Amino acid sequence: MNPMPELAPMLKQLRLSGLLEALPARNRQAIEEHLAYTDFLALLIQDEIARREQKRLSQRLRRANFRSHKTLEQFDFAFNPGINRALIQELATGQFLTEPASVLIAGPSGTGKSHLAQALGQIAACQGQDVRFMTQTQLLGALNEARATGTFQRRFQALARVALLIIDDFGLKPLRSPQDEDVHDLISERYEQRATIVTSNLDFSEWGDAFPNRLLGAATLDRLRHNAYRVVLDGASYRSPKPLPEPPHSPLANSAKTAEQ
Repeated sequence: MNPMPELAPMLKQLRLSGLLEALPARNRQAIEEHLAYTDFLALLIQDEIARREQKRLSQRLRRANFRSHKTLEQFDFAFNPGINRALIQELATGQFLTEPASVLIAGPSGTGKSHLAQALGQIAACQGQDVRFMTQTQLLGALNEARATGTFQRRFQALARVALLIIDDFGLKPLRSPQDEDVHDLISERYEQRATIVTSNLDFSEWGDAFPNRLLGAATLDRLRHNAYRVVLDGASYRSPKPLPEPPHSPLANSAKTAEQ
């Protein structure tokens, strides 16, 4: 007798319909290996826990809104050997999330800042942390849109409370009022409460130049830099253009050169 038709509605009622996928294979395994009922039940429960965790991870990655799937394993440390690999491996443990502390990543365009930030974000998501990845432009655009629709406080608090906020390309465009106030308020709200990763093409000494109000900028950066981990990515760009191919050999041009001689 096949118990599946009878089990299906009961498992759905208990919100355990995911067990239906693993049940046939586990049932065969139990018969072939003569498993005890408790061992068979334990395997099914393990399958359900793994399925739910994978579903939650997929949801966290979708909410994070990463540009692409970037991992630390894909990061080419040999390309720019000056990178502090030991520090990055330490950050990969997730300790900065529990402190909590900021991670500031600076370097020229194309040196892997966004890749590294997203890779650390991927690790945080796998560790069960909620993550948001946004460029400075996206962040300010979202807050401006929320202000226009009367949902600013709700949007602001969502960004303030997320376990890890990644702000990419900070300072790429100068801030204007009230953008500088929004950035200040957000960093202040997260200060010593939540971890933040910020990437920028600017040297650390130039970050204050992004703020039209220097006093406000100094107050913001003072909080951001306090106990922060600093990563400098310097060297060649991963986006260096490929060399142009040699022009094709032209018999006509050679003939003309011979005629001139």
